[in-house]
Amino acid sequence: MARMTVAPRRWIARLAAAAGLLVTVVALLIAPATPASAHAVLESSSPAAASIVPSGPSEVVLTFSESVRKVPGKIRVIAPDGSRADRGEPSFSGGVVTIQVDPAGARGTYLVSFRVISADSHPVSGAFTYSVGAPSTPPVDSGGDSRANPVVGTVVKVARFLGYAGLVLLVGPVLVLAALWPRRLSRRGPARLAWTGLGLVAVATLADLWLQVPYTAGGGLFEVTGEGFGSVFGSAFGAAHLVRLGLLAASVFLLRPLLARPVGRADAIILAVLGGAALLTWPLAGHPAASPAPAVSVVVDAVHLGSMAVWLGGLLMLAVFLLRQADERELGAILPIWSRWAALAVSALLLAGTVQALIEVATPQALFDTTYGRLLLAKIGLFALVIAVAAYSRQLVRRRVAAERPAPVRRAVLVELAVTVVVLAVSATLVQTTPARTAAASPSAGAEAGLFSTRLTSSLFSMEVEVSPAERGNNSIHLYAYGKDNQPLLIAEWKATVALPSAGIEPIEVPLLRLTDSHAYGDISLPAAGDWQLKITARTTDIDQATVTATVPLR
Repeated sequence: MARMTVAPRRWIARLAAAAGLLVTVVALLIAPATPASAHAVLESSSPAAASIVPSGPSEVVLTFSESVRKVPGKIRVIAPDGSRADRGEPSFSGGVVTIQVDPAGARGTYLVSFRVISADSHPVSGAFTYSVGAPSTPPVDSGGDSRANPVVGTVVKVARFLGYAGLVLLVGPVLVLAALWPRRLSRRGPARLAWTGLGLVAVATLADLWLQVPYTAGGGLFEVTGEGFGSVFGSAFGAAHLVRLGLLAASVFLLRPLLARPVGRADAIILAVLGGAALLTWPLAGHPAASPAPAVSVVVDAVHLGSMAVWLGGLLMLAVFLLRQADERELGAILPIWSRWAALAVSALLLAGTVQALIEVATPQALFDTTYGRLLLAKIGLFALVIAVAAYSRQLVRRRVAAERPAPVRRAVLVELAVTVVVLAVSATLVQTTPARTAAASPSAGAEAGLFSTRLTSSLFSMEVEVSPAERGNNSIHLYAYGKDNQPLLIAEWKATVALPSAGIEPIEVPLLRLTDSHAYGDISLPAAGDWQLKITARTTDIDQATVTATVPLR
C-alpha cells in the first residue's frame, strides 16, 4: 500500500519537473533574439561631435558598433537655451538611433546625451555637442546623471556573487547526497544547506531583475517604473531570469524526496536536466550570449559555471560534513571517487576557461591593457593557487592516508574554499566589466587601455575622476560629483588645473563643459609623461566650495 502511495507522488513530481522544463523550452523559443555583440560603442553621429553646421538638422543620427535597445527617457537633445530640442520618441534600427529634432531651433551649441542598452544587457552612455551657425555656451542637461548610480552598481555585483554562492550551496549537497552520502548519516544538515542555496539563487535572481531597471536607467535603488520593468521583462536578460525562476520552482518537486532519502535513477536524470537548463540561463543573460560565437560561448560558460559549482560544492560538503562525520571505512570509499570527480571538474574548468579567454580577450596584449584582462589574470593567479592546494589533497588521497588522518585534508579543503570565495568575487566583477575584445577594438580603445580612475573625498562631496587615455597627447577628463548620501550632487561652478612640477610645467587650466548638474567634461593636451597633479575645485553654493587633488600618472 505504501509503495502504491509513493509511486503516484513520484510520477506527480516528475510530471511537474517535466512541465517546468517544457515551459523553459517555450520561453527560450519565444525570447527575443539577441545579436552577436556586446558593449556597444558610438562609432559616429550626424551631425558629428563638435561640428558646426550651417542650419538646424531635422534629425540627429547615432550609429553604434552593435545593436542597442532604448532606456526610456534617456536620449535627449538640449537646445542652447536649455529646452528640449528633440521631438517624440527616438527610433531604433539595429545599431542606428534616429532622434527627430526641431529644424527651426535657435542658433548656438546643442547638447546630445544618450543612454542605451547593449546586447549583453549592460548600459552604454555618453554625450557630445554640435553647433548651428556658430558655437555658444553649451547648455546643461537637467535630466540627471547619465551613469548608473554607484550604489546600484555595487549591489548588482553583490547580487551576482550571492547567486554564484547559492549555486555552490545547492549543487554540492545535491550531488553528494545523490551519489556519495553514507546511508547511516543524517541528511538534515546537507538538506538545510541545499535549501539555503536554492533560496539564495532565487533571491539573487529576483534582485537581478529588480536592479536591472535602475542599473540600465541610471537611477537609485528604488527608482523603478512599470515601463522600466516592461523593458527588462521583454529582453533576453529578463527572459533568462524568468526561465531560471521557473526551473527552480520545478526542481523543488524533485529536491524534496532526494534531500530526504535516496531516489531512483529517473528522478536523478530529470533533476540533472533541469539543473543543466538552469545553468544555461547565466550565460544567456550576459556577455557569452553577445560574443562573436554565441553558441560556443554560452555552452562553454555553462560548463565553466557547472564545473565550478560541482568542485566547490563538493569541497564544502567534505569540509563541513564528510571529513567530520564519516568513519575511516566510508572515507576510504568516498575520497577516491571524489578525487576523480574533482579532477574532471578542474579539467573542465581549465578547458572552458581557456576557450572563454580566447573569445572574450582576443589578443594577448588585451590581457594587460584592459580592466577585463587584468581581472582575468588575477583570477588565473588565484585559480593556480587553488590547483596547487588541490594537488596536495589528491596526493594524500592517493597515498591512502586521507581516510586515516582526515585533518590535513580538511585544512587543505578549507584553504581551497577560502581562496575560491575571492575567485567568485572576481567573477562577479568580471561579468559587469566590458570584455577585453570590445575594449581593445573600440575607437576609444586607448582610453580603456590607459584609463585612470579614482574617487576623491572632501568635506562637501566625493568625486569620481576619470582621465583617458592617460597618455601623452590629448586626454579626456570626466568629473562626477556625489553628496554624502552618495547621490548626484548639484555643482554650481567647476574649475580644474593640471601641472607637472617635475618638468617645471606650471598649472594649466582645463576648459570644462558642464554636461549635467553633477557631471563635467574637459579635453586637454598633456605634452609630457610623468605624474601630473590634477586639482579640482567645485562650488556647491555661493559660499561653499572645496578642492581635491589627484596624481595622474601619464605614460
